[in-house]
Amino acid sequence: MSTVERNLPAAALRGQIAEKEREIERLKADLAAWEGAYERAAKREDSFTTISGTPVEPLYTALDRPDAGPEEVAFYNGRIGLPGEYPFTRGPYGTMYRTRLWTMRQFAGFGTAEETNERYHFLLGRGQTGLSVAFDFPTLMGYDSDHPRSLGEVGKCGVAISSLDDMETLFSGIPLDKVSVSMTINGPAIILFCFYIVAAEKQGISAEKLRGTVQNDILKEYQAQHAWVFPPEPALRLIVDMFEWASGNAPKYNPISISGYHIREAGSTAVQELAYTLKNGLEYVRRGVERGLDVDDFAPRLSFFWDVHNDFFEEIAKFRAARRIWARHLRDDFGAKNPESWRLRTHAQTAGVTLTAQQPENNIVRVAYQAMAAVLGGTQSLHTNSMDETLALPTERAVQIALRTQQVLGYETGVANTIDPLAGSYYLESLTDRMEEEAERIFGEIDGLGGVVPGIEVGYFQREISRSAFRQQIEIERGERTIVGVNDFTVEGEELTIPLLKITEAAELRQRERMAAMRQARNQEQVDAALERLKAAARTEENVVPSMLDAVRAYATLYEIRAALEEVFGAYQEPVFF
Repeated sequence: MSTVERNLPAAALRGQIAEKEREIERLKADLAAWEGAYERAAKREDSFTTISGTPVEPLYTALDRPDAGPEEVAFYNGRIGLPGEYPFTRGPYGTMYRTRLWTMRQFAGFGTAEETNERYHFLLGRGQTGLSVAFDFPTLMGYDSDHPRSLGEVGKCGVAISSLDDMETLFSGIPLDKVSVSMTINGPAIILFCFYIVAAEKQGISAEKLRGTVQNDILKEYQAQHAWVFPPEPALRLIVDMFEWASGNAPKYNPISISGYHIREAGSTAVQELAYTLKNGLEYVRRGVERGLDVDDFAPRLSFFWDVHNDFFEEIAKFRAARRIWARHLRDDFGAKNPESWRLRTHAQTAGVTLTAQQPENNIVRVAYQAMAAVLGGTQSLHTNSMDETLALPTERAVQIALRTQQVLGYETGVANTIDPLAGSYYLESLTDRMEEEAERIFGEIDGLGGVVPGIEVGYFQREISRSAFRQQIEIERGERTIVGVNDFTVEGEELTIPLLKITEAAELRQRERMAAMRQARNQEQVDAALERLKAAARTEENVVPSMLDAVRAYATLYEIRAALEEVFGAYQEPVFF
C-alpha cells in the first residue's frame, strides 16, 4: 500500500481499491484477448532474451508493475491501448517486430538505369529487403533526358527514367513480385506508376501481385518541396484516379505515401510536420470520398512517410501521436468501419537536413540514433542516410555502412524483442499527448482558412515553415543549439577525407543515345493515337490510368505524357508570398 493510500479515509480507500481492481480486471481481459491473437501469429525464430539470457516478454503493461495505481492502469486501458488495436498508440500491428523486422531500404538511384540496376543488385546481395528509387531532377519535374531543360542535370541527383524502356532496364533481373519497391516521385507520379505497372507486365507479373509505394503526395509539394507539374485541382484528380484504379487492380500497392519528410526538411518543427502531414492525408481521404469511393476500399492502402530528426524522444512521440490522431479521424469523421482504414502504416527516413559536411563521419552516429528512434516509434520501413549524402550521392561503402546500421539495430541491440518498450514513460507519454493536442490546434487553424488547398493558395504553410526554419538557423548561428563539428567541437584546419561519388557527363550522353534508339524503334502512329486518347480521357471525368497505360505500352515518353495532360490541365505557377 502506498503512502497516499495509507492516509486516505477508509471509505475512500475502499473505493479506490475497488476502482483499481476493476481496471486491472479489464486490462487482464483485454491482454488475454491480445495474447490469444499473438500466440496464433507467426514469430521470428530469434531467441527473445537479453544477452544475459533473461527472457523478454512480447509486451509489458501496468500489470507488470504491482504498485501501479488505478489511474495508471486506466491510462493503459483507454489512452494508449494495446498494439494492433484502436487507437494504435503502441503500434499498428499486434506482433510488430516479434513477427518480422521492418523493411530495410536504401534510397538509391544515379546516372542511367543500367548503373542504378547494378547498385540495386549490390544492395539486395547485402541483405536489403526493399528498394527505394531516387529519380534525377528532370524526371522529378516530368522532363525527358533529351529535353533542353534537362541539360547538365541528367542522372546527377538520381536515376534518369524517361520511358518504359528505362524502367524495364532499371529492374532487369529483379523479380517485382518478390521485392517491395518505393518510388519517390510526386508531380509526374502517375506516369512513373504506369511505367512500373507495365514493366512488371513485361516480366509476366500482374499488378495485383505488386507491393510497394509511389510517393504521389502533391499537397506537400506546394507546401514545401516545389516539384509540381499541374495546378492543385487536376493534380488531386489524378491522385484519386490512382486510388480508384489501384483499389481494383493493385490491392497490395500503396498509391500514395503521405509525406512529412519534405515538410520537415524544409524547416518545419516536429509538430508542424505531424499536423500538416496528417491534414494532407485527411484531405486526400475527403477527395476520395467525394469521388464516390468507399473509404474502406482505399484508405487501407494509404501510407505515410516521416522524417526522423535528432530529438530522440520527440521523434518517438510523433509516431505514436500520428497513429492515434489518424485512427480517431478515420473512424469518427469519415465513418471508416474497417480497422485497416484506421491503421496508420509508415516508412521513415533519417533526416538528411541534419547531415553535416564538416566531420562527415559524425553523420554515422546521428543516423544510428535517428534509426533507433524510428524503430522505437514503430515504423514499418526504414531508410538510413549515408554519411556522405550532404556532399554527393553516396558511395557503395557509405551505403553499406548505412545498411549495416539498420542490421546492427535489428539483430544486435534487442530493441525489436519487445513491443513499444518505452510505453508508460512519464516523459514520452506527456510528449505524445502534447504533440497530439498541438496538432489538433493546427488543424483548427487550417480549417479556419477553408482547408488545405485554400491554405496553400494564401501561403499559410509556406510562411509557417519558413518562420520555423529561420528560427532554427538563428539558434544554430548564435550557438544556442549545438551542432557537433559545426558550431562547437571543431578541429582547426580539418580537411575532408572521405571519397565521393562523381557523376560525369558520360551518363547524360549514354541516356540521350538510348532515347534516340528507343524513339527510332517505336511506332510513332501508335504513340500519337494513344496520347490523343489520353487527352480525351483527361477532358472528361473518366479515370485516366487505363489510357495512360496504353500510352506507356506504346513507349510514349515521360514528357510526351506530361505535355498531353498539361494541354488539358494547364501548368502551375506559385504565387509570390514573401
